[in-house]
Amino acid sequence: MLKMFSTQLTGLFKGLQEKEEFSIEDSARLLAQAAAGDGKIYIYGTKEMAAIGYEAVQSQEPLRDAAILKSDEEVSETDRVIIFSRHSDDEDAAALAKSLSEKGIPFVAVSTIKTESSENLADLADVHIDLKLAKGLLPDEEGNRFGYPASMAALFVYYGIKFTIEEILAEYE
Repeated sequence: MLKMFSTQLTGLFKGLQEKEEFSIEDSARLLAQAAAGDGKIYIYGTKEMAAIGYEAVQSQEPLRDAAILKSDEEVSETDRVIIFSRHSDDEDAAALAKSLSEKGIPFVAVSTIKTESSENLADLADVHIDLKLAKGLLPDEEGNRFGYPASMAALFVYYGIKFTIEEILAEYE
């Protein structure tokens, strides 16, 4: 089972690398504006996606000028935000996205697109990265799917953005 999950996960990562490469680069450029200036890169994650914020600020290799977003009141025009959620129709993430959009604060969103929602992160974000996780990666004996690695996919995207930001800032300095 683990071998099959590993194979599927590798395929997911490869697909994200190939299909979201330009969005990852655009995201890094947008977020690097805060780090290059006087701003912060705020990270907001719903549910299990909160792990990405902790990785960015408390890991062995934290993201420069990163902070976990607690309230949209703390964000200024020099800051940038990245929102991680399981799906693009997450109510908390969409409410934050709407607030940031109304304030004119540029932000990136990372989620699996769900098109049937009127409040959709993909429509509100300056840059959106689609995790493309419609269902779990593994089949069970009844034909259902399980093994939904949303936070693993989001961490993969986070690292792609982080590495690109570091490259941009190294050239800038």
